[in-house]
Amino acid sequence: MSPAPKKPMRPHGTIRQSQVITTFGPGAMIDLPDHSILVAGLENWWGYDKQPVFESRLIAKLEHQFEVQNLKLYAPPAEPDDPQATPAGMTGFVFPEWFVAQYTEVRRKPFRARPLVHREALNKDKYEGPDKKKYDVVPVRFVQACPRGHLSDIDWIGFVHEWAQPRCERPLWIEERGTSGDLVDVWILCECGKSRSMAQATRQGEKTLGFCRGRRPWLGHDAWEICKDDTKPDAGGMPNRLLLRSASNAYFPQVLRVISIPDRDAELREAVDKVWEDHLAFVEDITDLPRERRRPAVKAALEKFSDERVWTEIARRRTPAAAGPGKPIKQSEIETLLSSEEEIGEDVPEGADFYARRAPFEPTGPMASVDRLVLVHRLREVAALVGFTRFESQVPDIDGELSLNVRRADLAREVSWLPAVENRGEGFFLSFKPEAVQGWLARPGVKTRAEQLKKGIADWAQRHPGVTPLPLSPEYVMLHSLSHLLITAVSLECGYAASSIRERIYAGESGYGILLYTGTPDAEGTLGGLVQVGRRLRQHLETALDLGRLCSNDPVCAQHRPDHAQEERFLHGAACHGCLLIAEPSCERRNEYLDRALVVPTVDGSDAAFFAEGDE
Repeated sequence: MSPAPKKPMRPHGTIRQSQVITTFGPGAMIDLPDHSILVAGLENWWGYDKQPVFESRLIAKLEHQFEVQNLKLYAPPAEPDDPQATPAGMTGFVFPEWFVAQYTEVRRKPFRARPLVHREALNKDKYEGPDKKKYDVVPVRFVQACPRGHLSDIDWIGFVHEWAQPRCERPLWIEERGTSGDLVDVWILCECGKSRSMAQATRQGEKTLGFCRGRRPWLGHDAWEICKDDTKPDAGGMPNRLLLRSASNAYFPQVLRVISIPDRDAELREAVDKVWEDHLAFVEDITDLPRERRRPAVKAALEKFSDERVWTEIARRRTPAAAGPGKPIKQSEIETLLSSEEEIGEDVPEGADFYARRAPFEPTGPMASVDRLVLVHRLREVAALVGFTRFESQVPDIDGELSLNVRRADLAREVSWLPAVENRGEGFFLSFKPEAVQGWLARPGVKTRAEQLKKGIADWAQRHPGVTPLPLSPEYVMLHSLSHLLITAVSLECGYAASSIRERIYAGESGYGILLYTGTPDAEGTLGGLVQVGRRLRQHLETALDLGRLCSNDPVCAQHRPDHAQEERFLHGAACHGCLLIAEPSCERRNEYLDRALVVPTVDGSDAAFFAEGDE
């Protein structure tokens, strides 16, 4: 009788594909029932056929960012439908490698002292105590890292002995002298008599946790790179900083998002293709175009397009390298949303990535400054994981672009592809009249508030060396704050949870607008609720403005100034959890750069409000 076939080994845990992009990508630490792991790099994703994700604009940006060609986007591995199929997944390396044994030393009462042991000292993942019994172990909750993402175990022997030589190799203990878990109550002891409080590990310097050696254990135990502190050219590596495994600042993914919009220049490129070789390839200057247009073939092909647009396409073809990655991400999107067409995209039951229609509205009350309302019936968002940082987040700038100066941690030793997901949903877009925004910016009260915001950003930058803050843009802060108020207002009626609604803020030369949309990989993103909300936008805009006028924390909230050194909330004006702060997945700036005083009058004054008291 032949033995029964072995069932495929199942993974230790599962996560959603979208969580790989936003929370648990390469380099992230995950707690499993028995141990903690570090998600491995892209080379160690296994057992699945890569499903490509296509988005030409996003790929062009990423190729420019990484200075590579033929970069690919693939969806993260998915659980197979067949339970007997070979599972696909991502490798996880055991990390940290120091453990706390669940054995208490009775001689050390009244404090609770437990052995601190390395993985190599365990016997079949168990700690063998002095009584010869085996005890379970749990990962130690403290590790060390640097803002560039490098990560390693703490050198506990060096730490407790303050790096004295020769090194003492006696057993270590972790002692808890309180019940709060606070660092001042946690001590590391050596049987030689040396001890040190974990509170001292929060200090940065050579005598605490030492300098970063550039370890990248998610790429393999032999992976490292030179880590140099650019803010101090004469110093060595960056000082290691204490990090709690499950802390919210342990992993900040850098995600680049693009809305799949109809290519506004596709028709132009097709027209130029028809007459390129015979006519336009020989045009040397824009002044030569009127002469070429006299030819019947050229006239018929280019009658819809201006000389400026045709010349831009000719220049792009001749110097593709100089053209770079093209327009900024958000500029292309808002230009499409502000186009003169009544309908954008195709209204087909299946396969449409984008379809939107302009909606009429009465330009009175708060809608008097609104220039356009667009209902987005179908929308596709593609999000790609580019890298990550620790301790401090680095998000895209106002134009949706990633900064080239950010030192992010790599997802692989050699990047040839990146993980990406596509989300489909719906939403609405409203733009504001440029003359209304420019007139508001010229008001003295707005200029005064802008100076306070500028001072707050400068103070924040001094306290966060090596992190590039967002340049001050009062119009962006105003639109961002209004967007948060709108999300709160529409979530009460649209059928979506507030955390399922995302924002996209446009504040540049091409226009000023807000896009609220759902972008989730399940059916919740296609209920149609946001389109219906857009049809009654005036009602919801009035509700949003009412929410902003009075906060439950007023007058403290309204009177906060971003340049107040003692409060240390430098990136916020009148903003708190009672009024503007929302779920972080919904916000494109992690709940920073907010100030409702720029939107509506508050109890502290109305000099800087975009919407006056009578806009109802």
